[in-house]
Amino acid sequence: MDITNPKTYEQFVVSEWRTDGISCHPDTLIEEVPIALVYNGISHVVMMATPQDLADFALGFSLTEGILHAASELLDIEIVEQANGLEVLLTITARRMAQLKQMRRNLTGRTGCGLCGAESLQQAIRPIKTITSHLPISDQAIQLAVKHLSEFQPLQDLTGACHGAAWCNADGKILVAKEDVGRHNALDKLLGALAKQNADFSQGFVLVSSRASYEMVQKVASVGVSVLVSVSAPTAFAVKLAKQSQLTLIGFARTARHLRYNPISKNEETLCPQNN
Repeated sequence: MDITNPKTYEQFVVSEWRTDGISCHPDTLIEEVPIALVYNGISHVVMMATPQDLADFALGFSLTEGILHAASELLDIEIVEQANGLEVLLTITARRMAQLKQMRRNLTGRTGCGLCGAESLQQAIRPIKTITSHLPISDQAIQLAVKHLSEFQPLQDLTGACHGAAWCNADGKILVAKEDVGRHNALDKLLGALAKQNADFSQGFVLVSSRASYEMVQKVASVGVSVLVSVSAPTAFAVKLAKQSQLTLIGFARTARHLRYNPISKNEETLCPQNN
C-alpha cells in the first residue's frame, strides 16, 4: 500500500440480476483496513477505517475520546504499513501518556463484553461537556448545507458505502468535509483536521450523513461544537444528551425538511406542547 496515496476503493466484477436479464460489469467497493493507534509505543485500539486522512483521524479520535485535551499535546505522528494493516504511531506528552496508562489499567482484567470494554454505566457513558457558546443557525443555512453535502462525498458517489462529515459556517457553506466507511471515523477525521487548523469550533456546525447516535453527540460536544445536524434520525439517548449538554440537535435533514429536536423555540413550544 502507498501510505502517501492510499487506495480507498477497489473494483470487482459482479453479475447483476434484473427482471430483463443478467449482465456483468465492474462494481466499485470502498476499502476498510485495520488501523492500530499506538501511543508512545503502546497499542491502544484497532479500528476498521478507510485508509485516508489517518493523521486527522488519529488526532480527532484522541481528542474526542479524551486522550488528548488539545492538538498541541500530539508531538509527532507517523504512519507505518504492517502485514495486516496500518499502524499510526503517535507521540504524546508525558502527562497525557500517564493518564492513558491509568485508563488502560482500569480496563485490564475485564471479562464482560460491555460497551467499549466498560463494565459499568459510569465507565461506558462519559460525562458530557456543557456547551457555553451557542451559534445561531437558520433553517436556510441548514438547508443550504444539506443541498451541497453530496458534492463533498466523492467516495460515497463511487461506492455507495461511505459516510461523510462536514464543517459548515453559520451561513451553511461547507468548508471542510471528510469521508470514511465508519460514521464515527468520518467525524473524528473532520474534527482532527479542524483541530490542526486551530479552528474555532464555536463558529460553525457539523453536518453528518448518518444517524445521530449518542457517541456523535458526545464527540462534537467534547470539542465545543454547539450544533449537530444529521440527515437521519437521532436516538432517544442522543436527544437526552443534547438537552443535557445544551447542544442544538437537528435530525432528518433532507431537502425542504428537517426536524429540530433540541432546543425548540418559544414559538415551537406553542405548537409542540408535549416538549414543554
